[in-house]
Amino acid sequence: MSEKQKQSSFAKNNKPSNDRNKGKQPKPVSGKNEHKGDSPKEQTARTTRKPNSKSSARNQSARHTPEKKRKASSAMPVHYTMLGGLNEIGKNMSVLEYGNDAFIIDCGMTFPDEDLLGVDVVLPDFSYVLKIKDKIRGIFITHGHEDHIGALPYLLKELNIPVYAGRLTVALIASKLKEHGLANKARLHVVEAGGVIHVSKDLTVEFVTVNHSIPDAMALAIKTPMGYIVHTGDFKIDCTPVMGPMIDLARFGQLGNEGVLALMADSTNVERPGYTPSERVVGESFANLFRKAYKKRIIVATFSSNLHRIQQIMTASFQDDRKVAVSGRSMINFVTIAQELGYLHVPEGLLIDIDEINRYPKERVTIITTGSQGEPMSALSRMAFSDHRKVEVGSDDYIIISATPIPGNEKTVGKVVNELMKRGCEVVYEKMYDVHVSGHACQEELKIIHGLTRPRFFIPVHGEQKHLSKHAALAYSMGMDEKDVLITDIGKTIALTADSMSVIGSVPAGRVLVDGLGVGDVGSIVLRDRKHLAEDGLIVVVAAIDSASGELVSGPDVVSRGFVYVREAESLFDEVREVARRALLDCCRNPHCDWSSMKTRVRDDLSRMLFQKTKRSPMILPIITEI
Repeated sequence: MSEKQKQSSFAKNNKPSNDRNKGKQPKPVSGKNEHKGDSPKEQTARTTRKPNSKSSARNQSARHTPEKKRKASSAMPVHYTMLGGLNEIGKNMSVLEYGNDAFIIDCGMTFPDEDLLGVDVVLPDFSYVLKIKDKIRGIFITHGHEDHIGALPYLLKELNIPVYAGRLTVALIASKLKEHGLANKARLHVVEAGGVIHVSKDLTVEFVTVNHSIPDAMALAIKTPMGYIVHTGDFKIDCTPVMGPMIDLARFGQLGNEGVLALMADSTNVERPGYTPSERVVGESFANLFRKAYKKRIIVATFSSNLHRIQQIMTASFQDDRKVAVSGRSMINFVTIAQELGYLHVPEGLLIDIDEINRYPKERVTIITTGSQGEPMSALSRMAFSDHRKVEVGSDDYIIISATPIPGNEKTVGKVVNELMKRGCEVVYEKMYDVHVSGHACQEELKIIHGLTRPRFFIPVHGEQKHLSKHAALAYSMGMDEKDVLITDIGKTIALTADSMSVIGSVPAGRVLVDGLGVGDVGSIVLRDRKHLAEDGLIVVVAAIDSASGELVSGPDVVSRGFVYVREAESLFDEVREVARRALLDCCRNPHCDWSSMKTRVRDDLSRMLFQKTKRSPMILPIITEI
């Protein structure tokens, strides 16, 4: 087969598979997920009937019939509470309640800020969910990113309820739960686009296709007696998606005709005018850059969850007659799962193990790696600092960073880029070429969703305060009244009726810190101590007191960590010992001085002296033993 025929054959087999799931039934991923044993509320509907043009017209004309108005006005309010994802990026989670039934939308985590020393991940506060656990009917997940599924293992340990999501999302959740030893207990249910879950006699949840930077992203259309509540999840409008169908704009329009009570929409890119470019723009850039780097090994760093991007890297590599190796634990995990489920189309022989890269000429190899955000332990970072066991980079490497730095990561990404360039690598990033596009909707796409759904009320979600305010302004520009738009915060409970939207109270919300195996045991006092230690160091004073005579019999000895180097400050530490000795002797002579007072006296005297001498305030830890 000629090179041209080979490329044509691969392109034919690698068309966007819009009908990939057509005719297939949703399949459970692990042990206890068979639909056959579920209650009617937990059964997954395979399809949703789409109204024809005549019924659509009837729906539109019937949207405000007197009968509908009477039913809606007599209905109970829907209560909606965000537990994360407002005034922050990450840990998305919300709870919707109607009468004696409730369900959760998403359950994500976020990574700690620089001031959260030693913290691994940050979770939403589950206390309210656990308080109403008897009415929780399930968790509905919009897509498989960590900020939407990352907290699930921690919640499911406390509350084993059904989880509903798309096929890829369920597989990613199952993999995550396996790491936590929960895979066999979890009740995971695959729902196809258009599938409807009957939560109760008054609530249904429909999954609606949207485009995002990961396949199987869904919006949720929640049917209530007062109309639909539409939660977009993370989305963009991509008319030429790399895999899967484009966003189901027709269904959004039908929902608008049937009556949307409230819209909760993604606010991430609301500051950007215009439209988010299609993912295929990046594929075109890859093709051009691969031709440019034809004499070098190509290393591409991207998000491991961006299977659209990974597919296009593989396509460009195949067309350039390169082998592809994958580096980074999360990247290997995503690629493996995506191959097993048929999301990635990989020609036979294209993928090689990272151990095999030196068997091929460098110009015949592509490496797809983690580390696009400059994470210190990522594969790309280890390559940059010559700490990668399999890959040594140099002047014959062409490195593409196919991502935009998340706010706060600019310095770490810059540091990695500088180190790579010191080693002679040519580095390409977003500011130089179109090697990244966002997965979130810009202003004109948001306007399309607003226009199609025509909501009675609007609540901007998924963003910081600046994003929420800008999204509210966009809604005003489209004719919404200010009283019908609500910028809220986590923990606030919103009551929605057919005619009103208001905040009626608050519930516990905030952040729960995970450090190693400890969940929630790191609080403000521990963080304060860690910050104190990090900034000024530690001095430990050790002494022994005779229990019979009350005299100082040993010490004080002084140990310092992170304050000053002892050998270069011997005179200072001689003075530290003398101040501590005087404080201890004074206390020993005082019959009313107890152990607590003795430690306080030593701490206060040393703090005063050290600040006068050094203008520093190390943590002082007196250890006084009785012998």
